[in-house]
Amino acid sequence: MTETQLPAVNREWHLVSRPVGWPKTEDFALVEAEVPQPGEGQVLVRNAYVSVDPYMRGRMSAAKSYVAPYELGKVMQGGAVGEVVASNAEGIEVGDHLLHFLGWREFAVVDAKQAVKVDPQAAPLSTYLGVLGMTGLTAYAGLLRTASFKGGDSVFVSGAAGAVGSQVGQIAKLKGASRVIGSAGSDEKVKLLIEEYGFDAAFNYKNGPVSEQLRAAAPDGVDVYFDNVGGDHLEAAIGSLNRDGRIAICGAISVYNSTEPVSGPKNLARLIQTRGRIEGFLVGDHYDLQAQFVQEVGAWVRSGELKYSETVVEGIENNLEAFFGVLRGDNVGKMIVKL
Repeated sequence: MTETQLPAVNREWHLVSRPVGWPKTEDFALVEAEVPQPGEGQVLVRNAYVSVDPYMRGRMSAAKSYVAPYELGKVMQGGAVGEVVASNAEGIEVGDHLLHFLGWREFAVVDAKQAVKVDPQAAPLSTYLGVLGMTGLTAYAGLLRTASFKGGDSVFVSGAAGAVGSQVGQIAKLKGASRVIGSAGSDEKVKLLIEEYGFDAAFNYKNGPVSEQLRAAAPDGVDVYFDNVGGDHLEAAIGSLNRDGRIAICGAISVYNSTEPVSGPKNLARLIQTRGRIEGFLVGDHYDLQAQFVQEVGAWVRSGELKYSETVVEGIENNLEAFFGVLRGDNVGKMIVKL
């Protein structure tokens, strides 16, 4: 086994109680532990960047979902990218860089088969968590496969200034959308969508009823709605959906912290009239698109045709606050913690 000199302490975030409603600081603990050692077929990674994402709120609940809940008293998980500092696995050397899913900690022992080598020379390491990572593939697969996007479609994206939404809008434009509309939570983000990301129209959902603002922004209706928010956004999109319209359900951040059952859209019957379709999806079902995605989106990133933003928070001690920031909508683009 090869390794480099390591510190004695590994800091990691544990879930100590299951949040009810909005998560609180006391639901979590930053714990000091020994730096682990890799076993056969494993490597030790010093995480350089870790991801915080809205879906993590669901894993804090004990409710059955598409992914196992976080265990109480144990370190949490999430996307991370870092440098190999000890290797006990054939084909991976100290100094290699890996993408894996053992974030929320400074050092992680990773099964080599559960990690992907990435090249920091081809793109900045942080991009493998965002524009060229899981969030990017989510945008790509959700728009092109789940929503069956085709050139000439009018597209509405909620949470459009976030990591996924900002890419959905840009990919739609690059693929020939007739009109792209986004919603966001501040006037500054609305300006960013139009001036930086090339959206045709955008609105601040806090400035009035979503349904009214959407009708004004898309007077001819929408063919595709990419949903990151749920709630009133979903109802508004159904109300503006054109004949044979498609809705891809990626997330519903507006209801993640609700403590009471949330009522669904009141206008679902309109899907009969429009012959509309609503379909949920998980990025994990679409990894067969990974190579195509990296090739196409990577080229757009290198050429500058597709722009991306990152909100970077420094230090493992601020990992929790970065997560809270995602739930509040503080981030522009991908929220990342730099360790």
